[in-house]
Amino acid sequence: MKSSRRYRCDLSVLAALCLLLAGPAHALSTDTQQPVQIDGDIAELDDEEHTTVYIGNVIVDQGSIHMTGDRLRVNFTENKELKDAYLEGRPATFKQTPDNDDDVHGQALQIEYHAQQSLLKLIEKARVTQGERLFEGHRINYDTKKSLITARSARADKADKDSHSKADSGRVRIIIPPKKRPLPDAPAAPEAGAPAKP
Repeated sequence: MKSSRRYRCDLSVLAALCLLLAGPAHALSTDTQQPVQIDGDIAELDDEEHTTVYIGNVIVDQGSIHMTGDRLRVNFTENKELKDAYLEGRPATFKQTPDNDDDVHGQALQIEYHAQQSLLKLIEKARVTQGERLFEGHRINYDTKKSLITARSARADKADKDSHSKADSGRVRIIIPPKKRPLPDAPAAPEAGAPAKP
C-alpha cells in the first residue's frame, strides 16, 4: 500500500541537484551547509516506490539556490540516496549565486538530474546565463564528472532535418563577451622641482 502525505520538508540529498544546475559555476561555499526546503501545493511521498512528487507552484531553496517549477519528481535508491530528479515548468527556472561571480540564471521546460550518471539535462528551450554570458539551445547536457557541456538543436538527432524548421529548432547559441581589460594607468605627475618634459 502506498503512503501519501502533505508536508513541507528538508531533503539535504537534493543539494547535489541544486548545486549542479548552474553548470560549471560554483555556488556559494555555504550553500551545501544549508537545509533544502521544498514547497508546493501538493506533496506525495511513496515509500514503496522511493519517490516524492511535488505539484503546483513548486519552490526549492537552499542557501543562494532558488528553483521554481510546476512539478518536481525525485526518485531515491533503497538506501535513500538521490537517484534522479525531474523539474518541469513553463519554464522551470533556477538562480544560483557563486562565491565570486555574477548570479547564474537558467531555465528550460524540463530540468533533469541523473545522479548515478552525473548528468544534468536542460531540455526544450534551454537557457543558462551568467552576467553577459549566454548558453542556449533545445537541449543542454552537463556531465558533472567530466565538466563537459553539450548543447544541441531539436534538428540535431533528426535524419530528415527538413521535418523540423530552423526557426523553431532551438539552434545552439553561445555568447562569450570579451574580457574586460583594465584601464591604463594615468601618467605619473612629475616630481616637484623636476623639469617638465616637452
